[in-house]
Amino acid sequence: MTTNYPKVAVVILNWNGRYFLEKFLPSVFNSTYPNLSFVLGDNASSDDSVSFVADNYPTIEIVQNDTNKGFAGGYNAVLEQVEADYFVLLNSDVEVTDNWIEPIIALLESNPDMAAAQPKIRAVHDRTKFEHAGASGGFIDAYGYPFCRGRILSHTEEDSGQYDDQIDIFWATGAALFIKSKAWRSAGGFDADFFAHMEEIDLCWRLKRMGYRIAVCPSAVVYHVGGGTLNASNPRKTFLNFRNNLMMLQKNLPFLSACYVIFIRLWLDLLALLQFLAKGKWGDAWAVSRAHQEFFWYFFRTASKRKNITGPFLPQGRYNKLLIFAFFVKGIKKFSGLPSNDFVR
Repeated sequence: MTTNYPKVAVVILNWNGRYFLEKFLPSVFNSTYPNLSFVLGDNASSDDSVSFVADNYPTIEIVQNDTNKGFAGGYNAVLEQVEADYFVLLNSDVEVTDNWIEPIIALLESNPDMAAAQPKIRAVHDRTKFEHAGASGGFIDAYGYPFCRGRILSHTEEDSGQYDDQIDIFWATGAALFIKSKAWRSAGGFDADFFAHMEEIDLCWRLKRMGYRIAVCPSAVVYHVGGGTLNASNPRKTFLNFRNNLMMLQKNLPFLSACYVIFIRLWLDLLALLQFLAKGKWGDAWAVSRAHQEFFWYFFRTASKRKNITGPFLPQGRYNKLLIFAFFVKGIKKFSGLPSNDFVR
């Protein structure tokens, strides 16, 4: 019987992901949650990933977008056609474990004011370590730099159970995002202008400003490849991260705070650009410059979105200091080294 269980739809957004689907879809498809459906949202792939799923998993619903709308726009378009109590936005490069759904749904069901949650994310290629995109819950510093319990900047920690407590977080990873469908729709989903990267942080920030809570449930564990579509050294990824971060700050900070923080960030970004040049990464350096140009090109368009966002601008969970100072100057490489009184409570 499934009537006592809320309906959960696991939705995998795909773009030329045949390799990952063939490798990881079996673990997902064998999930034991009783009231479960599966959806493959395809972003106009040019490989045979759609036919592979249709032939080998005929019960999986396939929703095809006519163009590659990116992670943000792609999920927006697909989820318009999905009916469920809960959406699980799952990357194609994620391997799940037994009982990965049940504890998170139980957590969300028992907390009406909680909109979204994530499992603990470990790395596929080094299963003892946290994975960069999510680890054991996401946070953000005063200048917009995201980090996680288990990952600060490029440094990921070994998972020895040090972050196994279930807590409220600032943002939940888009690699395995559990969200109530009503909350998704009331928030308007992702900002499609982001295309990819930072869209889940922006969504969680908006949800928190609407009065919702976000959590991590470490008793549920998944393994993530990371960089499956754009790897870490891809200038396109650099461009999207820098541009989208500035857009997110403009949307979600109070006006005067946004002016101050973005001014500081532009100078910090310049330092990053110079560092890329020093390392001979010309493409990444140009990507930072392009990110700034496009941020200003879309400035008034992004500003118009502020009127649609209500609630406090600085919700619980923000780190009130500059993370890169703590990392490079103070030598703090672990989340546990950040003083708890430096976070908004």
